[in-house]
Amino acid sequence: MPPIFEILHKDCAGRIGRLETPHGIIETPTIMPVVNPNIQTIKPCELRKFGAEMIITNSYIIYRRPELRERALREGLHSLIGFDGPIMTDSGSYQLSIYGEVEVNNKEIVEFQQNIGSDIGVPLDIPTPPDVSRIRAESELDQTIIREKEALGLRKNMLLAAPVQGSTFTDLRERSARELSQLDFDVYPLGAVVPLMESYRYSELVDVIVASKKGLSPASPVHLFGAGHPMMFSLAVALGCDLFDSASYALYAKDGRYMTARGTYHLEQLQYLPCSCPICSSLNARELFESEKREELLARHNLYVTFEEIREVKQAIQEGSLWELVEHRCRAHPQLLSGLKRALSQHSGWIEKVQPLSRSTFFYSGPESSMRPEVLRHGNRLKNLNIAGKVLIRTRQLENEDQFDHVFDFKPPFGPYPLELKETFPFNAEVVNEPDHESLTVALTNLIELMKLNPGCEFITALEGFSGHPLMVEVQNLSSKY
Repeated sequence: MPPIFEILHKDCAGRIGRLETPHGIIETPTIMPVVNPNIQTIKPCELRKFGAEMIITNSYIIYRRPELRERALREGLHSLIGFDGPIMTDSGSYQLSIYGEVEVNNKEIVEFQQNIGSDIGVPLDIPTPPDVSRIRAESELDQTIIREKEALGLRKNMLLAAPVQGSTFTDLRERSARELSQLDFDVYPLGAVVPLMESYRYSELVDVIVASKKGLSPASPVHLFGAGHPMMFSLAVALGCDLFDSASYALYAKDGRYMTARGTYHLEQLQYLPCSCPICSSLNARELFESEKREELLARHNLYVTFEEIREVKQAIQEGSLWELVEHRCRAHPQLLSGLKRALSQHSGWIEKVQPLSRSTFFYSGPESSMRPEVLRHGNRLKNLNIAGKVLIRTRQLENEDQFDHVFDFKPPFGPYPLELKETFPFNAEVVNEPDHESLTVALTNLIELMKLNPGCEFITALEGFSGHPLMVEVQNLSSKY
């Protein structure tokens, strides 16, 4: 029986969901801390107190070490790792991407994951990196799909993940996702994206996520492999990712790196600890740096801040303010902001189709807000609006408005909208008093479109403070013409 992925709340393309696994139900979005069977900076049994509902470990590492393999087969994966909740296992694809080969085949590693009691297993897919030839990307994608189909025939009571591959060729990603979505898989990880994140190529990451989502069923849980930095959770969730995993909390701690939702600091450069977690509340920056347990304490802080951001994202979905959080977080780094711009400039139409019609808030926080799906949706609706008679477009209430057949309020970035909708979403948006060029351009473009589509109307415009904008000349010409 396939697992149930129940979607509870939605905002943008993101959602809060409940995923059933053999060892319990987890609530998404969430991150699975990576647990190395050989090196455990923090004991897995302690991870729940940080917020971890599920963890991920590498079945290939266990398979290669005879003592670990025998114990896992004898006692089970959960006993070996020391975690009583759901555990996902990777297959060795990471080692395949690093070393070019592994000492196991697809059938062996899938059966091994099943025999040790993994909750979610992964076939031995081929992680095709960015910047390869299309011939290679297609060939490795075809091999991956063959292996994934083979894994389906081996599955018994384990949930099975089907990594979506295709390098940075978005059409291959969409084709891969569409083909896999028609089969009986349970979770759909987006593979081989770590190189994009490590090199801050967030615009291309956005393209990969959206292309994959277009091919998948909207009901499919999506896992963004290797994504573990809190600064990018909100954007990834807004695009429809549900699960994340990363060893960053431990790897960063080993290198003395201190994670925040705004980025990463080197601990030796901090004078103050900008956090209120139990670690940062009990130690100052110097004490943490000089502590003999620095690596463990820093890993704990990194976990606390990671799950704090997950909760922040969930709350934003719950109250319908995820876009506001995304715009705030993406200003933490120029390339992350580029990712947001790519999402809104290239994929706003797709987001508009999946985003709920009504949300809680619309706070204008910069030029990117003028490209939000709500603005696009309003522009599309204006094109279908048929009106007749005398029409007033105004920025504030005027006398004798009753002489007009229609009165439209004008508010950047939306432009004109029926006065009756003033107190409804999204026209009750909080916007700046002096609109920037981008929001005013979109608003005036929408106005010009409305006027051109209704040439039989007599338009009167009373727009204050916008006379310096180049498009106002066209507005005035159309107004006098119509």
